[in-house]
Amino acid sequence: MRQAFVGSPQAIAGAGPQDVQGRFSAAPFVDKVRRRQHRPVSLCNELRPPQPPAAGVNGEADVPIAIAVTSPDLVLSPPDGQAPDAAVFQPPDAQPLDTAVTQTAILLDQCGYVVTLYPDSLPGAYVRRLHMIRSVLETDRMALLPVALPPLAVGVLARQLRQLSVSDLSPGVLASATRLLAHYVYAGALLATVARLDRVEVGLGTHLGSLLPGTRFGVLVNPAPRLVRVAEEAPEGPGFGTFLTVARDRPAPARGGDWVLDVIAPQWHVQGVQEAPLPAESTRWWGTRRTVEFAAAIPDPSVLYQLVSSVRREECPWCGVELIGDRCGFCAGPLPRAAGGHALDPPARHRAAAPTRY
Repeated sequence: MRQAFVGSPQAIAGAGPQDVQGRFSAAPFVDKVRRRQHRPVSLCNELRPPQPPAAGVNGEADVPIAIAVTSPDLVLSPPDGQAPDAAVFQPPDAQPLDTAVTQTAILLDQCGYVVTLYPDSLPGAYVRRLHMIRSVLETDRMALLPVALPPLAVGVLARQLRQLSVSDLSPGVLASATRLLAHYVYAGALLATVARLDRVEVGLGTHLGSLLPGTRFGVLVNPAPRLVRVAEEAPEGPGFGTFLTVARDRPAPARGGDWVLDVIAPQWHVQGVQEAPLPAESTRWWGTRRTVEFAAAIPDPSVLYQLVSSVRREECPWCGVELIGDRCGFCAGPLPRAAGGHALDPPARHRAAAPTRY
């Protein structure tokens, strides 16, 4: 790997103002569970430029890079402070192609770049629509990033990018930071059956056990897959402060019996809990409608900023944007491997003036 990490989230969160050069001073995490009601984000039926908050991470309020998702239920309100709204694409059967192209062109014109996140379970027709929009516009400023996380976790990841979109991170760094930040999202679900679950390895005994009435399973798919029978135990959680987002197929039990809030939240020492609507794509992703999905992630934008800034930046040899990691978020081109490896050489890049593109 070509990444060079300066510090872990634990070290970054505990850094003081006089610590290693370039580090942020982040407020200490409070290990106390508190409920937060979901604050719905105002959405529209068409793509519009996101509205910046009063001040960004660096105290500025410029028009941010647009973060886009593929469903309104992937737009989550931030746990603290403000963040720009996300642009929401529409599926092919809900919007004509020419309308989608026109609105995307306007969005690119006003925001400069669009970073689009979507679950890897998104129907193929929808994915082809997104690529068609980019092809028609002939643009290299629209990133399409499939994420191998559950839908709720994709919404949490998009929320983190929205928080960072008002900082001084370049579009290429922001897009390629998706892969980095995904490693620090703990995503899972409480399932009534694992008969159609294909995201983690499920043994025959577990399959048979899921047929018994009242059996429930706790599944953690990221950062490492694990499947447990629901009892008074929880999968090993993060070693750093997180905020827990929960989405249910039905209201929470009135008295006890809530494995996510009664077991996961206290054992993981989360800062707070936010309830959100269950994304429509969750049924396809988990293979069942009866699910309680959860995702724990770093809520503090200053910690997120330092985490991304601690990685060495390089220039994409294929399209020229700045990036972190080993793959460009906009052209998906890999960085050439180090000595001893072999990779295709990138095409020669000319500095001649290019025609104006959307």
